[in-house]
Amino acid sequence: MAVGKADEPVEIFKARSDKREYRRIVLQNSLEVLLISDPETDKCAASMEVSVGYYSDPKGLEGLAHFLEHMLFYASEKYPVENSYSKYITQHGGSTNAFTSSERTNFYFDINADCFEEALDRFAQFFVKPLMSPDATTREIKAVDSENQNNLLSDGHRVYQLQKHLSSKDHPYHKFGTGNWDTLEVQPKARGLNTREELLKFYKENYSANLMHLVVYAKDCLDNAQTLVQSIFQEVPNTNRSYSPVTDQPCKSEHLQILVRAVPIKQGHSLRLEWPIIPDLTHYKEGPSLYLSHLIGHEGEGSLFYILKKLGWATSLSAGESGGGHHFSFFEVYISLTDAGHDHFEDVVALVFKYIHLLRQAGARKWIFDELSAISETNFHYQDKSSPIGYVVYVASNMQFYPPIDWLVGSSLPSRFSPDIIEAVLNDLTPQNVRIFWVSTKFDGNTDSMEPWYETAYSLEKITSSVIEQWMEKAPDGNLHLPVPNMFIPTDLSIKTVSNKMNFPVLLRKSPYSRLWYKPDTLFSMPKGYCIIDFICPQSRSSPESAVLTCIFVWLRKDYLNEYAYDAEIAGLSYWISGHCSGFEVTVSGYNHKMRILLEKVIDRITNFKVEPDRFFVIKELFLKQYQNVKFQQPYEQALYYCSLILREHSWSWNDEFEVLTNLEIDDLVKFYPLLLSRTFLECYIAGNIDSKEAVSMIQHVEDALYKGSQPLSRALFASEHSSSRIINLEESKNYFYAAEGLNTSDENSALVHYIQVHSDEYIKNVKLQLFALIAKQPAFDQLRSVEQLGYITSLSRTSDAGVRGLQLIVQSSVKDPRYIESRFQEFLKTLETQLHDMSDDEFKKKVNALIDIKLEKFKNLPEETNFFWWEISSGTLRFDRIENEVAALKQITKTDLIDFFNEYVNVGAPKRKSLSLQVFGSSHSSEFKSEKVNPVEPNVVQIEDIFCFRRSRPLHHSLKGDLVHLKAHDVDHQ
Repeated sequence: MAVGKADEPVEIFKARSDKREYRRIVLQNSLEVLLISDPETDKCAASMEVSVGYYSDPKGLEGLAHFLEHMLFYASEKYPVENSYSKYITQHGGSTNAFTSSERTNFYFDINADCFEEALDRFAQFFVKPLMSPDATTREIKAVDSENQNNLLSDGHRVYQLQKHLSSKDHPYHKFGTGNWDTLEVQPKARGLNTREELLKFYKENYSANLMHLVVYAKDCLDNAQTLVQSIFQEVPNTNRSYSPVTDQPCKSEHLQILVRAVPIKQGHSLRLEWPIIPDLTHYKEGPSLYLSHLIGHEGEGSLFYILKKLGWATSLSAGESGGGHHFSFFEVYISLTDAGHDHFEDVVALVFKYIHLLRQAGARKWIFDELSAISETNFHYQDKSSPIGYVVYVASNMQFYPPIDWLVGSSLPSRFSPDIIEAVLNDLTPQNVRIFWVSTKFDGNTDSMEPWYETAYSLEKITSSVIEQWMEKAPDGNLHLPVPNMFIPTDLSIKTVSNKMNFPVLLRKSPYSRLWYKPDTLFSMPKGYCIIDFICPQSRSSPESAVLTCIFVWLRKDYLNEYAYDAEIAGLSYWISGHCSGFEVTVSGYNHKMRILLEKVIDRITNFKVEPDRFFVIKELFLKQYQNVKFQQPYEQALYYCSLILREHSWSWNDEFEVLTNLEIDDLVKFYPLLLSRTFLECYIAGNIDSKEAVSMIQHVEDALYKGSQPLSRALFASEHSSSRIINLEESKNYFYAAEGLNTSDENSALVHYIQVHSDEYIKNVKLQLFALIAKQPAFDQLRSVEQLGYITSLSRTSDAGVRGLQLIVQSSVKDPRYIESRFQEFLKTLETQLHDMSDDEFKKKVNALIDIKLEKFKNLPEETNFFWWEISSGTLRFDRIENEVAALKQITKTDLIDFFNEYVNVGAPKRKSLSLQVFGSSHSSEFKSEKVNPVEPNVVQIEDIFCFRRSRPLHHSLKGDLVHLKAHDVDHQ
């Protein structure tokens, strides 16, 4: 219950499993607030949603709303030190961000609970009295421009802007929302406008308390949270601005019945069909678009995707509501096409309309709606507890659109079956209303127009309904039909009794073929489970060929199971198969009631693998395109690839794998599959609402399928075959670097990844590195990104690769080359040394306590707990009590210890410093790359010319797997 404007109780509907308390209040300045009290939380959070977005940008100042979002982070009258807000949040265990969309802007943060009050006050100043200095204004325009530079080669951004471009020029949907240097600096200045003055004007006109919605997630009780919020946020000015949502439609008749051919950056083909519709917001209890997306996006037998996949024309399909605003929206069907699908474009479009026609003939089916409603209700009431920061953003986004009773639900619980409303939306999905966007690199050189903001080449033609009807007459039928009832919907949601309240996993069972680790749910009381089986296969990564064949095997397994497992996924039970450096991993998670059914089907498809020729060639084509598109990765991603290639023992180059893939045939996989599984070992973990006998039985079934019978598929590993991933050990006092030109000559951005290798897993060194990263992260961002404006993508973080801890700086820049960025990072480290020495003992203690709070943060759900323990198992460390030991180590650290650690391992010239600099030079810095190749290297700097020669020349770090072979069941330390 909560308090409304007239002090009347307001009900807020929540999940049965939700123990949190909620209260709605409206402050005297008309700011509407939802208070959430969670005494169990370790983190507190807040989100402010302002009902203004880029639709409100003044003409000729594109991106102003987005730019304002950036500017509010800098400083305020109460806290005038630049970036002190972000620094406070980061150094007290939190994070902060914001986003601008068409009609709203959302700001949010989280932080350790004991620092929430001051953080909330700093956050409130965004909306009370921010300072937007002229100097910061100029610098942040550069940051917005850098963000836009990163988006220019993104096909997602390009096609979305093209969709907007081909709408009414008088409608705000047509606008370019990001902004750049030209729209925020050059053009305004040419017209005699001062961007900062326009920014201040825009803020004053739109940032009014009555247009804001606030969610506060507190550890304290509701009364105390209310007192805090009232004292802080009542100062937000209310200028009684009225909210005027866009009500007219962005697409007039000339923007419908169009076929657009567009050229992407990346190799491949895709198809988007979209229709203007009434938003689901208008009928969120009836959920017409949710109902239609469930059917049109279905992947089971007889579905649109099933038929397209069977014909070899598509690799993925999605359907649902997309884009738009309060009073208009689009229904979109997105299909990734194969080469054959591209050639059968007309048939693909026809099959979409044939399926829509099928739905129209069938009418809205109550049993389908009831099934969807039941699944939605179960998912809502048994939802995993999410992070406070994600939760407040979700709820704040709902407050503008829904009545208070449905703020936590949004449109996720359709409950009223209305055939008329469903069919009204379905009747909008006609050839007369369609907009078709056909995207392919094959159109390169055959277009006649260009979208102005991203320079996407395209051509446009009108397409009549009679043409589409002709396509429908010629297209194959494919036996399209509605889905059958879902057998995977759980009916037993009971919670099993756990007699032994174990805190850590135990080794429940061991055999020559497997180890089973087990941890029942003792914290969350959810009818859910996790089963992870790691297939350790020595043959999986022995060569580029085996690496590629393993990946194709994994993808084909997922592909073959898709139509069977899709119902399970809809019903909240999912599986995943992923390849890794020593084999592949199978994960089944979700409601435990029918988990074993799905697991046994997955194992059956692994042990009875048959290569289907048509699917082999589709997956091979998909892989070929992925390798061809490697060059279109962001430069920092390319730098990370070089870093991984240099460090990891069993890693193969893209070029080698691509060459192998090009020549692979079906017989290669037919011969490889039995070799892959000829010798395996299963590392298993079962957790959640599953009793120990059932866990043992599940793994026994897997063993029987693999190792038993007259002709077993697999045999146990020899002791010599047990291995683990290892990385090279860099030499102390050496600074290695590898320089390369960016793979995409059209990308002006350069990137630096500076990696500092520190130590193998060890409690004391771990926490010193963690503490240093906590202290250094925000100052590095402030200096390199905010002050020096080196690049929008800037981060400093810890790394762990094969158990070896390190530090990693990433900067991507269009204005400076990697060598210059490297020099600025070195200078930053020198400055940081002074800051560490000048830090007071009290401040140091606060940093230590902040890190302790982060480490003691409780698991919020079973996936979080599982990820933590599985990391310990898969890496071989088995330090299940790591948190307690690292907290104890933290409590012993002094400021002198941290400074000594910094000067020994991290600082420029540190005696044990081991660094690796990966430098990718974009097209704007090609001359700097050439000079880099000829300039003499400095002392202690080693240039890597040949990655593989270098890798072979260095020793490896020891394996953390240790001597796991001799572990006995239940013989686990720290229990």
